[in-house]
Amino acid sequence: MLKHLRENYLASFLSVAGGLLLWELVSRFLIANALFLASPSQIVVAIWKLSLTGELGRHIVVSAQEFALGYVIASAIGIAFGFGMASSVRFKQALQPWISGFYATPTIALAPLFILWLGIGIWSKVLVVIFLVLFPVTINTEAGLRTTSDRLVEMLRSFGASGSQIFFKVSLPSALPFILAGLKLGIGRGLIGVVVAELFGSRAGLGRLISQSADAFNMPDLFAGVIILAIAGIAMTAGFGWMEKKLVPWTKD
Repeated sequence: MLKHLRENYLASFLSVAGGLLLWELVSRFLIANALFLASPSQIVVAIWKLSLTGELGRHIVVSAQEFALGYVIASAIGIAFGFGMASSVRFKQALQPWISGFYATPTIALAPLFILWLGIGIWSKVLVVIFLVLFPVTINTEAGLRTTSDRLVEMLRSFGASGSQIFFKVSLPSALPFILAGLKLGIGRGLIGVVVAELFGSRAGLGRLISQSADAFNMPDLFAGVIILAIAGIAMTAGFGWMEKKLVPWTKD
C-alpha cells in the first residue's frame, strides 16, 4: 500500500510542496507586499476567516450550482450530438457548420449578451458553461465513435450480431475513452465560464468574490477564490481519472 502511494503520488506531492514553498519565500522575502502577491499561508488564513463568516460557503454553493447545471446539460446534449453525427451523415452535415463556428467563437465575449438576455441570475452563467463545455464533448464523442474498428464490426455482423449489440459491445466501449477525455476538457472550460460570467455581473459566486477582492486590493481573499477553483478542478479531474480506470481499464496513462 505504502509502496503504491509512493510510486504514484510522491512526485506530485513533492512538486506541489516545492512550488508552495517557493511561492511562500518569494511572497515574503522578494516581493514582501500583500498588495501585489499573497503568500500561501496568508491565503489559508483568508480561507479560514471566510469560512467562519459563512461567506465562502455561500459563494461556493452558487458557483457549484451554476457549474453543475451547465455541465450536466452540456454533457448530455454533447454526447447526444456526437452520437447523432457519427450515426448520420445528414445530421453531421447539418450540425458541423454550427459546431465549427461556435467552437471557434470566443464565447466569453458573449457573456454580457447572455446577462442582458437572462439577467444576472443563475441561468446566464449556466448558458456560458453550456457553450464552453458542449463542443469539446460533442467533438470527442463523434471522434471516439468513428475510431471503432470496421473489421471488428464486420466480424460481429458476420456472426449475426444486431445493431444494438454492436453498439453496446464494440462502438460504445471504443468511444468511452474519448467521451471521458471530452468531459475532462469540459471541467476546466466550465469553471472558467462560471468565473468569467460572474465577473460580468452576479450577486454571489467565486467570480464575484474574486472581483470584489480585486476592487479592494485584497489579494489573500482574491487568491482564496482562485485556489478554491483550482482545487475543485483538480478534484473533479482526479475523479474522472478514477472513473477512467474503472470504466476503461484497458487504457493506461
